[in-house]
Amino acid sequence: MPYRQPTAAGVRALLQGLTALALCLALAWGPAPAVTFDPGALASYARQHYGAKAGRAVESWQAMLAQAAGLDEQEQLRMVNGFWNNALIGGEDISIWGQVDYWATPLQSLAKGAGDCEDYVIGKYFSLLHLGVAPEKLRFVYVRARIGSQSIAHMVLGYYPQPQAEPLVLDSLIDRIQPAHNRPDLTPVFSFNAQGVYVPGGRRSSVDGIGRWRDLLSRMRSEGFQP
Repeated sequence: MPYRQPTAAGVRALLQGLTALALCLALAWGPAPAVTFDPGALASYARQHYGAKAGRAVESWQAMLAQAAGLDEQEQLRMVNGFWNNALIGGEDISIWGQVDYWATPLQSLAKGAGDCEDYVIGKYFSLLHLGVAPEKLRFVYVRARIGSQSIAHMVLGYYPQPQAEPLVLDSLIDRIQPAHNRPDLTPVFSFNAQGVYVPGGRRSSVDGIGRWRDLLSRMRSEGFQP
């Protein structure tokens, strides 16, 4: 599939916000257990607060998760990546939420049917956690994406089958999941998860702090998620 129009959620804000996100993962989320929820209650919340269309979108998400449950992780990656790439239209936070930098919950993204690169990654990340993928296998990866003659700030989800393994890249710009060496258009800057911040060629640094990530989790809990 060809590239979608890149919309990196306010590039300047992304450059600042991703560092803040990396610094608050461990304290806010800890060991990142599986994400649980009551399917009926979650769909009901979506309909009540975001409308009937949002309720149907959440039901479609839940149906995908039910189909993916018990499958091998490669198939789960494929299903989750495909669902979120098709569920959202790429946009910028300022046009979607009226804010320069806003981290939407999966429910909010589905209700809008739109999101920036962070929102795709958040949706995929929590979907895979819900399916039981070990959190240490997943990293938020900040990259520079080369699109023609331009280089844009971008975020993808990296799946690491082993700690030192080459990651598979789940990207909102293209649908095919590929190993990192097949994506020369992406230049990694750093990646992070609850275990630490990783810089190419450098040592892992510990993560600490609070910020938008904690606010995101708080909003998810108010919607009915039980992380």
